[in-house]
Amino acid sequence: MASRVEKNQKKRKFRWLYWVGGILLILLISALGYGFYLYQEVNETAEEIHEPLERDQANPERKEQIENTLEYEKTLNILLLGVDERADDSGRSDTMIVLSANPQTDSMLMLSIPRDTYTNIPGVGMDKINHAYAFGGTDLALETVENTFDIPIHFYAKVNMEGFEDGIDAINGVTVTNDFAFKQDGETFPEGELQLNGEEALKYVRMRKEDPQGDLGRNERQRQVIEAAMDKAANFSNISKIGNILEIIGDNVRTDMKMSNIRTIYSGYQDTRKDIETLEIEGTGQTLEDGIWYYMVPDEEFNRLQTKFKEHMDAS
Repeated sequence: MASRVEKNQKKRKFRWLYWVGGILLILLISALGYGFYLYQEVNETAEEIHEPLERDQANPERKEQIENTLEYEKTLNILLLGVDERADDSGRSDTMIVLSANPQTDSMLMLSIPRDTYTNIPGVGMDKINHAYAFGGTDLALETVENTFDIPIHFYAKVNMEGFEDGIDAINGVTVTNDFAFKQDGETFPEGELQLNGEEALKYVRMRKEDPQGDLGRNERQRQVIEAAMDKAANFSNISKIGNILEIIGDNVRTDMKMSNIRTIYSGYQDTRKDIETLEIEGTGQTLEDGIWYYMVPDEEFNRLQTKFKEHMDAS
């Protein structure tokens, strides 16, 4: 029984990846519309997934700053959180990805943050960055990322790790390019272009042990699936499946973006996904005196990434 539970937990680990494409699908539908009924369904889903941050409710100046960012089409930074929340556990952010979209240059930065990154969590101290969510939920996770990389996070999208296989299958699979052949969970993935269904995509992003880059290599496959899902969702036209997709999104996604924000992001930022630069955090694994393994990142590396983000945000 225990092995079965462990297997199910592992399967859930990367199921959140599809929802990035799902959110983009909402943007597409809200902008184009397929009739009054579907438009109403999208609005209801947007209301269902809307979950504002506590700090925003108590800080009208921040709300104004975000509205100005959208109005003048300045660079927008979004934190994607993949979480695993259970009834007896507040959960941890298994995956944290920063998207920085600059509509002036039609370009995007994507940074996948290793979950074991050793950093300062405000009010807690030095710890793994993914523990911030367990200590203080979405608000503290955002604050920790902002402090670590010295950038503002304007919005977040939080995804519970459910529905990955069904989601990929709902958009008729994704296409990725595999750099080298490997096997995972009984599935063989040859080198070259691959068309993956939901089950295959889940196995594809899980592989780590055979990758010479370890977690960094796995992060690259996550990026591939995210980009493929984003592109597929942006061109998705199977109306018969949209209602089902919206239902699954409503059950698994939470964001502080309102419907009006979603429309604005679609109209002003949609082209940024066409030029995505992936950033990696260079560091080394180290076991500290507490006996716990951490991903140690030098100050110079944090400074390099901070500079990269600022240059991207200021570019025009």
